[in-house]
Amino acid sequence: MITYLHAWLAEPARIHAAGKCRSISLLIGITLSLLLVQGAVAVPTILYVAASDGNPASKAQANYTCDGFDDQVEIQMALSALPDGGKVVLSDGTFNCSGSIAPTAGTTLSGQGPDATIILFSQNGRLNLSQVRVTLDGFRIEGTGYKNLSTETTLDLSQWLGVLTIYASHARIYNVTGTADSSIQAVFLLLHDPNVYAPPLEDIEFVNCRAVDPETYGFLHNAWGTENTTIRDVRYESCQAINCGRNGAFNPWVTGFDFAELNNIEGLWVSNCSAEGSLESGFHFEWDPVKRDCVLINCSSRNNGNKPCPETYRIGDPSIFGSGFYLPGGQVSLINCHAEGNSMFGYFIVNPNGMLLYNCTESSTGRTRIADLPVAPISYCILQSMPISENPSLVMEHCKSADSGGWGIFVCGTENALIRNFTMTNPAGVDGIGSILGCPSGTLLVNSTIDAGVSNSTIDLSASGGGLETLLYIANNRNVTYSGRIVSDAAHPVLAEDDGALGVDLSRLEVLPANSTE
Repeated sequence: MITYLHAWLAEPARIHAAGKCRSISLLIGITLSLLLVQGAVAVPTILYVAASDGNPASKAQANYTCDGFDDQVEIQMALSALPDGGKVVLSDGTFNCSGSIAPTAGTTLSGQGPDATIILFSQNGRLNLSQVRVTLDGFRIEGTGYKNLSTETTLDLSQWLGVLTIYASHARIYNVTGTADSSIQAVFLLLHDPNVYAPPLEDIEFVNCRAVDPETYGFLHNAWGTENTTIRDVRYESCQAINCGRNGAFNPWVTGFDFAELNNIEGLWVSNCSAEGSLESGFHFEWDPVKRDCVLINCSSRNNGNKPCPETYRIGDPSIFGSGFYLPGGQVSLINCHAEGNSMFGYFIVNPNGMLLYNCTESSTGRTRIADLPVAPISYCILQSMPISENPSLVMEHCKSADSGGWGIFVCGTENALIRNFTMTNPAGVDGIGSILGCPSGTLLVNSTIDAGVSNSTIDLSASGGGLETLLYIANNRNVTYSGRIVSDAAHPVLAEDDGALGVDLSRLEVLPANSTE
């Protein structure tokens, strides 16, 4: 082609003066285009990176082979070489990363499964998703030995991050297991940081992800700054948080799942997930953030709340959670969820304002902690300290409590509640009382803006159990209708204070002896 071009340019008869420059320019442009096409090499869409201890076959296939030191360099080179839609495949083995990895937009980082591919981060290395449309699939992440890098402040924000920190939208996290020591805040962190990613953080999906034995939060949502602090459309499917903070903790508040910290949350779907053995609560929302359209379905929370309880604790004190599900306010729905063996509360519900619990169960709350608890464990604790706008404020239907270590249900300062088909069996009780519906003002640690009883509510329940003076204690109720069946040989199966004067209707509440066959 070059020879032909030179010959053509050398032939005077072929060149007319008037169009000389135009013709030469056009020809050169066409020729160079042809040369580029002939010499072009297709950009690979899949690149392979082998660990230093990977098997020989993976090393033979690899585009990049790590040496076991600063392995993030080779992984990042592979990711940066990909086009949008490309994939980096990690071999089996351990990748030792003393720095961070940041996948480019639209790329996938995959391994051979959490039991085969391990990415070990140290010296403040992390896996940062700061670009959109990143997918992670099939490996284990570990974080250890993070150091305070700040010399100007006492709070080092580099430690208030996750081994996997998700800053950008449209991320997909599949089959990733993680752990970390107490030098970093979380294993999996969703963080809106406007200095990294200014748009709203939204459309994040976790499937088959696990935080196992970390000294940190398992899954945590948070936000810095004042704009776009609502994290939207987050989905968890078949994820687990196991023993988070139980054997050492980043701080005294480590939980399994924390969905609302300094961020608001909207459009949360959590399905078939479990939290077990956390220092604090299993599934947790903080008090202040706005919660809209949050659904937990088929989730279980077991043996959470391993932090010692303060001796001065009173019900409602936020110094300890100890809950299977910690639910302060917002539009949160729990469907087919189960709490078992949690230290303080199975379900802790504060300021419900359009909240739903359907077909939820509880068993053995506080049974293993009775000796070191200064107050009663409570299976379902429902408190209200703020005015509400929704009516009903709470719908609780077809829920059950079995073998509670204290009160099966405790309702205080609540109005416009609708409780239907609630079943309580064999509560251990406190001071001879198996449950309390209503309480005198001043019982709560927090100041209530309404009276601390129960008002304008409908409660339908069945209860049974022995060894108690009173199975159901009703106090300070106003305009409350009760129905259901109480089966007990207690001296006072139902004890209601001032029920007639306060407009409490007990006419449809049936009380039968324990040996009744009806």
